[in-house]
Amino acid sequence: MIDFATLEKGMDIGSTTIHVNRADLVRYAGASGDFNPIHWNERFATEVGLPGVIAHGMFTMGSAVQLVSNWVGNPGAVIDYQTRFTKPVPVADPAGSNPSEHAGTAVEISGAIGALDEEARTARVDLTVTLEGTKVLVKAQALVQF
Repeated sequence: MIDFATLEKGMDIGSTTIHVNRADLVRYAGASGDFNPIHWNERFATEVGLPGVIAHGMFTMGSAVQLVSNWVGNPGAVIDYQTRFTKPVPVADPAGSNPSEHAGTAVEISGAIGALDEEARTARVDLTVTLEGTKVLVKAQALVQF
């Protein structure tokens, strides 16, 4: 368990890489009900000006905050989370016959304490979420209550 008293602004909470493949997008579409063809149909996605099939924004957002949930050890401690979507996350067509074996698109996530509120016993965690060095989410901030 993390002791609030040991936290400092700028403290690193860790980093991770998530690999998103087309099978993940299919599963997320089923769970969320978002069957927009930009998330599964290459032809449609390119016809509307995208680089190809892209991950759902909410899938990317939800995957990123998992770093905070894992760090704090209690997903219920995350009392607020917000971000702005800046770039799509293209997800390449799998190379093999089994899409779930495709390593997928690598999204890098890191987090650091951006602010502390002693009175409310909260820490704001600022996330950096990138694809090939380019931020795909900005102002990604999770508020954690201790």
